[in-house]
Amino acid sequence: MAAGRKRANGEGSIYKRTDGRYVGSAFVPVLGGGRQRRYVYGRTRQDARDALDDLLRKAAAGVRRPLKRATVGEYLDYWLDEVVKPELRPTTYAGYETMVRVHIKPVLGRKKLDELGPADVRHLLAVLREKETTGHGGGRRTLSKRMVQFAHAVLRNALSNAVREELITRNAAKLVKMSNPEYDVGTGLDPIAARALLASITEDRLYALYVCAIVLGMRRGELLGLMWDAVDLDGNRLVVRQSLSWVNGRAVLQPPKTRTSRRVIPLPDVVATALREHRKRQEDEEAAAGDTWEDSGFVFTTRRGAPMSPYTLSKYWRDLREKAGLGTLRFHDLRHTAVSLLLALGVPPHVVREIAGHSDIKVTMTVYAHGNLAEKAAALSQLGEALSGGLLASFSGGSGRETKFSERDR
Repeated sequence: MAAGRKRANGEGSIYKRTDGRYVGSAFVPVLGGGRQRRYVYGRTRQDARDALDDLLRKAAAGVRRPLKRATVGEYLDYWLDEVVKPELRPTTYAGYETMVRVHIKPVLGRKKLDELGPADVRHLLAVLREKETTGHGGGRRTLSKRMVQFAHAVLRNALSNAVREELITRNAAKLVKMSNPEYDVGTGLDPIAARALLASITEDRLYALYVCAIVLGMRRGELLGLMWDAVDLDGNRLVVRQSLSWVNGRAVLQPPKTRTSRRVIPLPDVVATALREHRKRQEDEEAAAGDTWEDSGFVFTTRRGAPMSPYTLSKYWRDLREKAGLGTLRFHDLRHTAVSLLLALGVPPHVVREIAGHSDIKVTMTVYAHGNLAEKAAALSQLGEALSGGLLASFSGGSGRETKFSERDR
């Protein structure tokens, strides 16, 4: 638009405030029907014009803005539909939507958005800490600490967007501090237990899947999203390029968890052999299924070739785990097993990171690289020998003189 041209009706207007900022305004559709004037701001006239053009473009595309003085519930519905759904992964949207609908809106939904304060957020968290839900076994239990932390994170993210859109001036959730999430990584399997598990399930129809999890450290969604055209058994490698999730009862393919999760993994012989045997088994299942076979192209499927639900795999794993006497070992702990064993074998952390597809080497080192009980015992035994005199010379350079420490060293 030319700098001097007057804006036509429907294009909004721009003016300069006494504090030097530029303001753009226009009437746009709002939730619940009708139109209301909305304002955007910029340091320069061009900044305000760009923001106003973006506002009008979204309005023309049917995006409805929250009402002025909208309730928290009305705003969260808008945020989910217009911000989260177009921008984030379907599984992320599903998790946010469930948290908002089931836990946040029943407590804060009727509160006016611009009146929401830290006390209201603390009230939500207190209610959720006492809230009971039905567990897997049908029993009643309170929400986990992780779920309460997740509720706080969802509300904080939603309110951050409201601040950016200048619907509110402060983020009440940010003013309420929560402890950092505690991630229960699990212990995984030691080499003897991992070998014993694989030896005991060689006839399982998903044996190759468990081999890929334990040896390659692939995530559950990556395994279920793996397709035969991404597996090169002649070149002994596979490409992780997508992940399969289940949203509202339907299979959804999406990019891997992070940019570095998209990776090429060489196949050691044990994995390549397992995948070749799995392909033969799948061909037999296809012949048995006949016309009912679904040629989905996935490596790991149901007995009729359809994509496998993560929940189905979890059930298979629980049954296998019970038979093998593995207690509460989670399927994800098989990935932990692969990473921990690779590090224990002396594989450089940056190589382990690339195999596992971690976004940051800090994850590889701080989450997974911890010593097991045997390693700790060996280390402390070595220290005990040193302090009892066996290796004392190594502390004094072989001179036999006592090493002196300053108060700061102590």
